[in-house]
Amino acid sequence: MRDFKKFTIWNNGIDIVASIYKFTKQLPSEEKFGLISQMCRAAVSIPSNIAEGCSRNSEVEFKRFLEIALGSSFELETQILTCERLGFVSTVESQKIILPLNELQKQINSLITKIKDNNRQ
Repeated sequence: MRDFKKFTIWNNGIDIVASIYKFTKQLPSEEKFGLISQMCRAAVSIPSNIAEGCSRNSEVEFKRFLEIALGSSFELETQILTCERLGFVSTVESQKIILPLNELQKQINSLITKIKDNNRQ
């Protein structure tokens, strides 16, 4: 069992969650049950799946939860870009989250690749 709190990707995921909760406060209140809800769930899903994967005994299972976290990060990026396209936020505002989110995506993908490579040996 791994200590998820020691993983940089988990901590970065928590930072994304905090950023999303602040970001969604600027969205129209009529989006409370639409984009806001979906964005918060997708954001929370990232570190949650990393943590759940850490509880698994096999590398294959851990990798699967990392893949789910990565999928949630792409879902979140799409939702942020949707907010921008709808004119709810500026490109500058969306990039404040997308840039660290893209970095997190690279980190998660790198760990997935490392696990795949270790399992081939």
